[in-house]
Amino acid sequence: MSPATSILGPLRGLRVDLSKGTVDADELPREVALAYLGGRGLGSYVALRERLFEVEPFAPENLLVFAPGPLTGTGAPTSGRYSVTSRSPLTGTVFDGNSGGSFGVALRKLGLDYLIVAGACATPSCLAIGLEPAGADGGAAVATPPADGRPAVVVQSAGELWARDVPDTLARLRDLYPGCEAAVIGQAGEREVLFASIVNNHGRSVGRGGLGAVMGSKRLKAVVLAGRGKDRPPVADAERLSFVAYEAEKLLKANPITSQALPEFGTAVLVNVLDQAGALPTRNFRDSRFEHAAATSGEALRRGYVTRRAACRGCGIGCARRTATATASGEGPEYETIWSLGAACGVGDLAAIVEANYVCNRAGMDTITMGSTIACAMELAEEGALPGGPRFGDAAAVLSLCEATARGEGLGEELGQGSARLAARHGRPELSMSVKSLELPAYDPRGMTAQGLAFATSNRGGCHLRANMLGPEILGVPKMIDRFATLGKSGLLINLQNLNAVLDSLSLCKFTAFAMKEDYYARLLSAVWGETVEPQELLRIGERIWNAERLFNLAAGFTRDDDTLPPRLLREPVKAGPAAGRVVDLAPMLDEYYIARGWDEEGRPRAAKLEGLGLAAPVADARPARAATPAGGGSV
Repeated sequence: MSPATSILGPLRGLRVDLSKGTVDADELPREVALAYLGGRGLGSYVALRERLFEVEPFAPENLLVFAPGPLTGTGAPTSGRYSVTSRSPLTGTVFDGNSGGSFGVALRKLGLDYLIVAGACATPSCLAIGLEPAGADGGAAVATPPADGRPAVVVQSAGELWARDVPDTLARLRDLYPGCEAAVIGQAGEREVLFASIVNNHGRSVGRGGLGAVMGSKRLKAVVLAGRGKDRPPVADAERLSFVAYEAEKLLKANPITSQALPEFGTAVLVNVLDQAGALPTRNFRDSRFEHAAATSGEALRRGYVTRRAACRGCGIGCARRTATATASGEGPEYETIWSLGAACGVGDLAAIVEANYVCNRAGMDTITMGSTIACAMELAEEGALPGGPRFGDAAAVLSLCEATARGEGLGEELGQGSARLAARHGRPELSMSVKSLELPAYDPRGMTAQGLAFATSNRGGCHLRANMLGPEILGVPKMIDRFATLGKSGLLINLQNLNAVLDSLSLCKFTAFAMKEDYYARLLSAVWGETVEPQELLRIGERIWNAERLFNLAAGFTRDDDTLPPRLLREPVKAGPAAGRVVDLAPMLDEYYIARGWDEEGRPRAAKLEGLGLAAPVADARPARAATPAGGGSV
């Protein structure tokens, strides 16, 4: 990168140790921003540097790294986002969640590029930054910050906030701290449900992976920020940024996916699309089409339940939905939620799906893992391994089991550990539809084979957000490829994985990639930093982040054997529909992928690859001192 009118300096942060009751200024050199950007990339750097692969997820030594990206709050399209990184209690992998809302913007307005939370509170507490102590119960411990302009930090008793659900907690915090931004946990995080979420003021979740449970293990109910900080995120060339942002918005408005499909029907538009392709996983992936797809589609949701559109801060796409049933109202459900609480469980009652989604939102639980774990329980019951368990198609059971999981009652106590632990406990581990203990989302890879490779190689486990092959294999974006072909797709997948690492680190919405190329992201960043950033250089940064995460997982004890899919997808052909007779032939795809990545046959980055990415030095630091297994609920 060549400097123009660069304003890029060291990254400024705070490190709060809840065990010691201390706060320290933290700073990372500008070279870290040049190499990792921010957001997810910064989190992966810190996780590897701090050797979190040696730390049990619920140990006080585990960290939560809250990090916006360099574009957060600058006015770039969809730039109101941030990441949280930790070691996951569900998977044992390095894990970050990315969320919209204004929390990341508030961090940057406080002059912070990141916040590291270490240790654990002795009693349930809240962490307030840039705010005075609030509440009637006292118990505030004020940590004096360094005298360098960083905001004051207060650790205060959570008091009556503990045991409140997410909406009530957020409402109460707005009363205590008018104008604040907050990231909170609900009852699921307090109880350390392994898929508990962190939720902010706008109802946006850092879902998947159980980072809300890590927050609960620290007895931290909320992180509260002054919402009106004095500092605006710095921009080197505001006029240039405004012009590039204008051009980018034009692209988003011209693209049929970002200007029509997502605004009109939200992500739930995919229910019918995937069903017609024969790639909608049904009844715990036993089938790939659902007889009630039309009744649970985005079109049906819009007709019967949507009250208005919603959007993340700074987003012109507006894919979110406010909805209402006869008895309740709230946000969503999105496509993945409709699927996990619907088709995955054989449930065609959309009202029940919507209300089960509300239960998860109030408790702060990831809906993909919740629904997939119920589906696993349904198959266990059908196979006789879980006597008295729920059955496919039972909508009332789905709703009641979501509530029971939030409360930790009955079967809900087991469900709160996720499907991998549930299936293993009942002697049928193959019935968990997960990769690295993270439940698969709503795409059957027998109907889109490269998606299977994406699931198997994802650094955080079964996930479509690391790389989604929906565009090229189903929608024809940027071009249509043969979705049943086995080889020749690794290069496209790797490019998507690297690009998504960049987007999570810049903190932009992945939906922008339907309309924008990497040159626009480079131009936006160049305008903000005042550094000349080339598109290929951005992708190189994404590759560095991907390999850093791989090093973490290798050090945590993961091997090629973990880069796999549930046996059903490898051995049981689809029974009927467009994907009939198909399975995933993973081994040759994995071999091709490793070669394309510059890794050896066991999936370890070769020395030349690490040297070229500037990762040679961290290799020695990332070698495991011992074999590690996923923690927090027992190994699987």
